[in-house]
Amino acid sequence: MRLHVGCAMWTHAPWNGRFLPHPLPSSERLEAYATWCNAVEGNTTFYATPARATVQMWADQVAPGFRFVLKLPKTITHDLRLHDAADAELRTFLHAMRPLGSRAHALWIQLPASFSPNELGSLAAFLHRAPSAFRYAVEVRHPAFFEEARWTQQLEQILGRAGAEWVPFDTVTLFETPADSYGEREAWMKKPRLPRRTRALTEFPIVRYIGRDDVSVTIKGWQYLAEQTAVWLREGRSPTVFLHTPDNVEALALARRFYDDVRALVPELAELPAPLTAPAEPPTLF
Repeated sequence: MRLHVGCAMWTHAPWNGRFLPHPLPSSERLEAYATWCNAVEGNTTFYATPARATVQMWADQVAPGFRFVLKLPKTITHDLRLHDAADAELRTFLHAMRPLGSRAHALWIQLPASFSPNELGSLAAFLHRAPSAFRYAVEVRHPAFFEEARWTQQLEQILGRAGAEWVPFDTVTLFETPADSYGEREAWMKKPRLPRRTRALTEFPIVRYIGRDDVSVTIKGWQYLAEQTAVWLREGRSPTVFLHTPDNVEALALARRFYDDVRALVPELAELPAPLTAPAEPPTLF
């Protein structure tokens, strides 16, 4: 039984000197983050494939039980839209990721909102061609996949045949009431507004949750997810949950708070180790 929790990044300026030691060389930042969380979203790989030496440095900073969910480069998902021409890009990306070994929990195929049910054939073919040594997780944003049962079912069938997971991005709490800050207004402009989804297709469900800058609202909004995560754990699944807020100032502490909320429902879940440093100012979450 294992629950992984994390954030959208492992460095964030507001964390420096508060949650994480500061200053820290780049070769130690992920290591410090990994004392707070046991997973991270690999968002930077969307913009460019890192050098293999860089990926080796990531691997050297974290324990074997740490997990990366790595976003495929946009050249594959957005520019080439998973067509055959993307295969060479995928091979280059996978070669770079090899040093992570089992730490590469899943390769995250985040598709643009314009990727419609008409393109499901491209997704099915891509997953069929993709090396089976890796686990795949797909995030779709076109409303039809959530609102029309036939497309929901067809996508689930394609993912099921490939042993791939559907990654929901839960933005319900974000859009529940009008935005109160610049960060929330910016998030409203950038984040998808989609129905909530709690169905897992594999034993490794992955959920991305974004709340509000008000931590109490964020915590209230995830109660259903804490309960669902407890259900998955009792079913023998190993979920991964990523916690976001519009400004991500409290995201590190929120990820651990979410873990503790789940552990209150599933006491046999192992406790997270103590983080490297305690907050330098009084905690705001407890």
